[in-house]
Amino acid sequence: MIATVDIADLGVRSTLRSLVNTRLQPANVPGLRWADSATLLPLASTRPPSLRRAALLAFWDDEDAADAFRAEHPVGKRFAGGLRATLRPLRAFGSWPGLADDITASRAVPHEGPVVVFTLGRLRVSQTVRFLRTSRPAENAALDAEGFVWGTAAARPPFVATVSAWASSRDAAAYAYARQRPQHADAITEQQRRDFHVRSAFIRFDPTRVDGALDGTNPVSAA
Repeated sequence: MIATVDIADLGVRSTLRSLVNTRLQPANVPGLRWADSATLLPLASTRPPSLRRAALLAFWDDEDAADAFRAEHPVGKRFAGGLRATLRPLRAFGSWPGLADDITASRAVPHEGPVVVFTLGRLRVSQTVRFLRTSRPAENAALDAEGFVWGTAAARPPFVATVSAWASSRDAAAYAYARQRPQHADAITEQQRRDFHVRSAFIRFDPTRVDGALDGTNPVSAA
């Protein structure tokens, strides 16, 4: 199993079209396990999204299936002008459609080099306000955390996510669990006390291939 994240500045009209019309089904796309699109907004933002930038997150059987989709499918080609990352899962906690069962949940996974982290959630509508109050301090803490390179929030309610790039697994784990910056650890505790989501997953990846750029730079390669 591999994952992909494709991010591009589509403009308001194309972003809205992607959000409304992009419902990719594994039965109709060879090798697809799961996919969802979302509009992006800065981490810890209190403003509505601009609807200019969109992302497509997906899980695949293998890299060949992802490459064929990007090259041949109309939705895949829509994101050709932006950032495209292919990711190998290192560890995962939680459950999500298409996520392989054999990925370790251990926090300590031997790995050298940068990592990309997904947080994925299917939000309970009744928990929206509580979720935002808890997630914003954690996202603010990420912006100042050691080893943080780049990140974004993504939303297509009830689907919510973050995508972030870190200089190392150690940096990502320290942010997530260390008590020196407790905001994220506090968010985990609050999630365990009363779940924000119908389903959620937290996944760390090795970025095996990263192409393209956002705003003239490649934030994942910069890690």
